[in-house]
Amino acid sequence: MQAIGESHGPTRRALLSGMAAAGVMTLAQAEAQGVTPTKGGTLTSLLTPEPAVLILGVNSQAPTLVCASKIYQGLLRFSPTLEPLPMLAKRWELSEDKKTYTFHLQENVKFHDGHPMTADDVIFSVMKFHFELAPRARGVFSKIKEATAPDPLTVKLTLDAPFEPFLLMFDVTTVAIMPKHIYEGTDFRNNPANQKPIGTGAFQFVEWQRGSFIRLRRFDGYWKPGQPYLDEIIYRIVPDSQSRALALQTAQVQMSAGGDVEPFDVPRFREQANLQVETTGWQYFSPLMWIELNHRVKPLDDVRVRQAISLAVDRDFIQRRLWFGVGKVASSPVASTTKFHDPSSKLPARDLKAAAALLDEAGLKPGADGVRFRIKHLTLPYGEIWSRLAEYIRASLKQVGIEVTLESTDTGGWARRVSDWDYDTTINYLYQYGDPTLGVERTYVSTNIQKIVFTNTGGYRNPEVDALFTQARNAATAPERQEAFFAVQKLLLQDMPQIWLMEMAFPTIHDKKVQNLLTLGTGVHAPFDDVFMS
Repeated sequence: MQAIGESHGPTRRALLSGMAAAGVMTLAQAEAQGVTPTKGGTLTSLLTPEPAVLILGVNSQAPTLVCASKIYQGLLRFSPTLEPLPMLAKRWELSEDKKTYTFHLQENVKFHDGHPMTADDVIFSVMKFHFELAPRARGVFSKIKEATAPDPLTVKLTLDAPFEPFLLMFDVTTVAIMPKHIYEGTDFRNNPANQKPIGTGAFQFVEWQRGSFIRLRRFDGYWKPGQPYLDEIIYRIVPDSQSRALALQTAQVQMSAGGDVEPFDVPRFREQANLQVETTGWQYFSPLMWIELNHRVKPLDDVRVRQAISLAVDRDFIQRRLWFGVGKVASSPVASTTKFHDPSSKLPARDLKAAAALLDEAGLKPGADGVRFRIKHLTLPYGEIWSRLAEYIRASLKQVGIEVTLESTDTGGWARRVSDWDYDTTINYLYQYGDPTLGVERTYVSTNIQKIVFTNTGGYRNPEVDALFTQARNAATAPERQEAFFAVQKLLLQDMPQIWLMEMAFPTIHDKKVQNLLTLGTGVHAPFDDVFMS
């Protein structure tokens, strides 16, 4: 067996030392200076929009992941270079045939209700809870032919064949360890316990005043001695973007993350002396944003129409003028920060004449009013920037004779409508989880056309694409996987099933008194058990 975990990979000190250049004192620096991290205090953060629920697996939208990753934990964490690090698994081993993973669990781990966490909870979480709720998890965990617990602190998962990205599945945002004694034999989505999440994290759920705040309190029974340092984390729900910006500016909150602050407000916060603006911590997710097209709606099923829409938008304008340089123009369905991105991939620049020619070729001539066809666009309800983007898309497509009507809804309504295929176009951005098999494939393979958000809700079908993703999934070596992934990227760039726009890089803005914040490849989705206030 090949041992992995405690004796492999970068040390905690090594991972944190790179933060020195950012001007923020890390835990490693504090130790070097003989400073003991301060215990106590409340971290107040923004959270936008308000989550629908805080049960990981039941909901995987961005706000849920940010907050609930303090309540729940996974077997592993991931460094900025996506090396696996211990969490609920203190070490692990891989068999010589690369099929069997043996996880050795931390001792004395308890759920917030005092019930001990054991191997049975891990197997339940992997083989039942997330398997049933998450299509992406089901696709991977269906490869597990045997899941056993030799003892209460050991889990053995045996695959039907080697699967290179398997360990990447065990971050809390992908597979949180859930309490079997609460969920076994119930309707996971409608369990009454969903109103009060119970995990093993450093912070336990205390209170949720809808429309106002979510309060988490330090868990005194936490398995890491002396941690967490913070007494509480409060997530404030502030619907208005200018009110959120004012709360950060006036120190009513000490942190914002994700889409809490509109991109057009970021430049002024870079100039505020007490605040730090960082865009690290998204290596694991590598979020890619696109115009999502429903292929069931004509004429969006015509590749020429999709190519024309792509040619009608100016990605450089979106990145520079809407996002103020935060993020990067997309060049492929695989983000440049994700493994197996093809560096030769490139999306064509804006060309209105070429777009019009393609629409003519598709038989969509302008009418007397100049309109070729009409579609609706469901605006992403995550803040003002998404409304501005929707307006830009409407104006851009109008220039080639496509009339767009904008529709609005709340976050729950957006998820329901996309899940029900009740849209023409919308904006979406998905996390890629370090590997195209885990985070890219799900959008394009026909086997994943489901009425579940973040699957192939667009209804795109191409047998060659299916075959290439299957080849990459099952290939035994990295070079074989790369060959298949490069081929599928070229094919998708021709088919243009979605209109890829930007590689997202969300800013985390925080008071410089908040220490040790962004140390992992998951950024603000970290456990925060070692975050402290100076």
